[in-house]
Amino acid sequence: MQIRLPGRDGLLDIPSAGWAERYPPPTSRRVYAAAHVAARPGPDGEVIDWESTMAFRDHLWAYGFGVAEAMDTAQRGMGLSWEQASELIARSAARAAGRLVCGVSTDQLADFERHPIARITEAYAEQMGFVQATGAGVILMASRALAASARRARDYLEVYGELLRQADRPVILHWLGEAFDPALRGYWGSSDFDGAADTVLELIDRSGGQVEGIKLSVLDAGREVALRRRLPVGVRLYTGDDFNYAELIKGDAVGHSDALLGAFAAITAPAAAALQALDRGDTAGYEAAMGPTVPLSRVLFEAPTYHYKVGVAFLAWLNGLQPRFAMLGGLQRRRPARHLIRLFELAAAARALADPELAAGRMGELAATLAGPELV
Repeated sequence: MQIRLPGRDGLLDIPSAGWAERYPPPTSRRVYAAAHVAARPGPDGEVIDWESTMAFRDHLWAYGFGVAEAMDTAQRGMGLSWEQASELIARSAARAAGRLVCGVSTDQLADFERHPIARITEAYAEQMGFVQATGAGVILMASRALAASARRARDYLEVYGELLRQADRPVILHWLGEAFDPALRGYWGSSDFDGAADTVLELIDRSGGQVEGIKLSVLDAGREVALRRRLPVGVRLYTGDDFNYAELIKGDAVGHSDALLGAFAAITAPAAAALQALDRGDTAGYEAAMGPTVPLSRVLFEAPTYHYKVGVAFLAWLNGLQPRFAMLGGLQRRRPARHLIRLFELAAAARALADPELAAGRMGELAATLAGPELV
């Protein structure tokens, strides 16, 4: 299949994907895909397309991934309210066909304002109680309210310590760097990575086994490896590094990262095939399948990084997993045409377009609406 793209000379070949239609969960790594929310036009703007949104979770489970629900990929803090997130969590828990962990935050509270530490703990606890009642696992997301209100590392230890005492099973911590959310600068009480890591490790040490792992998204492979090597035995490091995940998941002689990635929602089939190769000890096969996805992911997450959700929805639309390229709040308009064109090229190279004919047709429809200097 070939397509002529705006602003490009010649025709682009779209190879057949060649992946299986489903894969079992990998055994050598624990992996979650952070899932997005599909939208459709409503009377007062975009609303959630529940059919497509839930079918996308079925798609991820079919490829062996756990689902990380109601995270930043689902536009938490960028169009998805706690009321909507709670319905999303309940729907996913009711149909879960694989691992499910859900984001717990404090978005009942106003962002960027100071709140009493006790009120922040209450907001977290309310959401955690809701998630636990569904039977899903808990991810304690980084909180804008806590970032705005905490004045020292002890405030973080107080809030998280109380939540860990209330948790009915071990949870996953969430460390989201400021590239993903500038409001989280200085999280854990320090703008210095090592100082913040000391606080996280103190929290884990005090937890009495209530921390199953930590998702780290700072886009710095060296820092991730350093923290991974400091974690107690049995505590997992879930990479959230959408630039360097291939090498971090593969690991080295000392260890490896597990993964919780928004990128997996965009590269589902090749990533699943790569993980199966890793299970077989086929490092070359892993690199052949996963390697070409990295350039795609790096463009997907290019600055401003927090708009990466646009690319996830775009690729889901190209792959026939939702009928419209639409997002809550019209977020799909936050990336320029040249970005989408480049994503299409790289998705083709990574064999991340499941049906080349469908993808070419949909890209052709979109291309017909694009014009101007933003194409190059």
